[in-house]
Amino acid sequence: MKILYLDTFAGISGDMAVGALLALGLPLDHLRQAFSRLPLSGYSITAMPQQVHGITATQFEVQVAAAGQAHRAFRDIRQMLEGSGLESAAKRRAIDIFTKLAEAEARIHAVQPDQVEFHEIGAVDSIVDIVGTAVGIAWLGAERVYVSPLPLGSGTVQSRHGALPVPAPATLELLRGFVTRPADGES
Repeated sequence: MKILYLDTFAGISGDMAVGALLALGLPLDHLRQAFSRLPLSGYSITAMPQQVHGITATQFEVQVAAAGQAHRAFRDIRQMLEGSGLESAAKRRAIDIFTKLAEAEARIHAVQPDQVEFHEIGAVDSIVDIVGTAVGIAWLGAERVYVSPLPLGSGTVQSRHGALPVPAPATLELLRGFVTRPADGES
């Protein structure tokens, strides 16, 4: 069985996850081909080697025109993915990720998952990050993904709902069952 282990000593974002998969050999052109199967436009992707504290890494970036940052309902994202030409394992994983996000948001807002409106997560860059991660895991053939203890962070973050504590309520819902640890310094 092939596994993928993510050492999240500094946390993890969508860009960081895709960058790590690219560093493991996922071809950027493979991602571009996968993204071409989605009805998304007004964005571009790049990947650049970087040195971070003396360690080589791959920085993945999604550049999006401001007009491409609309919020979307979970049901619309699910339908977009179901109707896409993505490879089945990547499609299934991307839908599973969005489903978990919708379930967490639904618990926080006391609505059904299909009623969840994603604001930041519904934006093109978040869709590209999540689908890119699913495509990369499928490309690697990883059957299981494990993660090190996740740093919680601290402080506040501005969202469409105003200032929220870090970790935000939906993030805490997603972290149920995961091993976490206090943040290292300021976030």
